[in-house]
Amino acid sequence: MIERLVGQHIRCVLFDLDGTLADTAPDLGSALNRTRIEDGLDALPLAQLRPVTSQGVRGLLREGYGLSPDHPRYPELAERVLRHYTENICVGTALFAGMEPLLQQLEAASIKWGIVTNKHARFTTPLVAALGLAQRASCVVSGDTTARPKPAPDPLLHAAAEVGVAPAQCVYLGDDERDIVAARAAGMLSVAVRWGYISSDKPIEAWGADRIIDQPLEVLDYISRTT
Repeated sequence: MIERLVGQHIRCVLFDLDGTLADTAPDLGSALNRTRIEDGLDALPLAQLRPVTSQGVRGLLREGYGLSPDHPRYPELAERVLRHYTENICVGTALFAGMEPLLQQLEAASIKWGIVTNKHARFTTPLVAALGLAQRASCVVSGDTTARPKPAPDPLLHAAAEVGVAPAQCVYLGDDERDIVAARAAGMLSVAVRWGYISSDKPIEAWGADRIIDQPLEVLDYISRTT
C-alpha cells in the first residue's frame, strides 16, 4: 500500500480532531457531568453525550441543560464546563482505533498530514501535545487561527498554505457535515467518517462527501486511487 501512495495526486491528508482523529468524548462528557454534579444533577451517560461532542460546549449545554447560547446562564455554565475540560483535557481521550497505523503509513509514504479543528488553540495545543502528535503533524489549525472557522474554507486553505500543498492535492476527513462543506468550498476532496460523533439530524449519505469510510485505513485505498 505504501508504494502505491508515493507520487500520487494526494500529497496531504487533513483531519478534523474531535470525533475523527481522536475520541475526545470521554473528557468532554466528563467536563459537562462535573458541572452537572456541582449543580446537584445526576451525571448523564456518555452514550447520550457522544453524538453532540463535535458541537463543543454548545452541544453539551444543549444536551445537558437544554440551554442555547442566548440563555442568561449560558456564559457562566460554558466557563465552568471549559474549566473542567482544561483541567482534565487528556485523561480518557485517545486516538481512534486504526488511526495510529494510518498516520504511520502516511509518514512512511511521505504523505503530509495535519489537523484542522474548530477547537480553540488553548485546548488544541495542549491536547495535541498530550497525544504525542505535536512534532508529527505538518500543521495544526485551530478554530481561532483564522477569522472564520469551518464551515468556511479559511482554516483548510490556511492549512494547505502552511504545509505548502495545493488545496486540490489535499483530502479532508471529518465527522460533521460542516467538515464536508468546508472541504468542498476549499477545493479539497472530502471524506466522511462513520466512526465519529454523528447526530441523527441528517444522514451521513446526504452530506455530499466524495467518500464515506468505516475505519481509518480505508482512506489509504481511496487516496491511492486518486490520481
